[in-house]
Amino acid sequence: MRMREATKNGGDEVKPGDGQNQNCVCILGYGVEFTNFKCESVDKDFCEIDKCFLKSVNRTYKYSSLKIKLLRIPVTKVKINFALYKRFNGYKPFLYNITLDACKFLENRNSNPGASYFFDIWEDISNMNHSCPYNHDIEIEKMSTEHLNHHITNILPFPNGRYMFEIHWKAYDIKRAVTQLYLSFT
Repeated sequence: MRMREATKNGGDEVKPGDGQNQNCVCILGYGVEFTNFKCESVDKDFCEIDKCFLKSVNRTYKYSSLKIKLLRIPVTKVKINFALYKRFNGYKPFLYNITLDACKFLENRNSNPGASYFFDIWEDISNMNHSCPYNHDIEIEKMSTEHLNHHITNILPFPNGRYMFEIHWKAYDIKRAVTQLYLSFT
């Protein structure tokens, strides 16, 4: 986490060992908050949304979970379009809008560094960590704000603001589901 120092004497720099360290207050300078999570099954004959929620266990531990139940398995051709939006008088595209063949990407994760960054966020907490075919439901289980904070602060920092991370899930070149995770970085 980024740390910022503040002092009682108006922000003057405090040097280590000068006897003024007792006046130094450390403030956490970065945090992720989930603000909303929306999920929609566009093709109800192909998939259903079983789980799509945010849970606040206490003031510091919050997480999101998703389960998409596949009704026609196996799924052998998957495309994903994911985009990041930042709120500027409405949500506007911000940095990333990537469409990729998920089956090919999962065979070679180094083929797209931008997609690898986002995939690394949920690789350990989902069952989407293998290449096609998918013979099971799609799950992302308990993606916590702490888990997301690590990626947002340590790996690729983002500026403060409100964001939406949107994913269009496609199978056989037909849009099947849309998920939108709303976040606030402070």
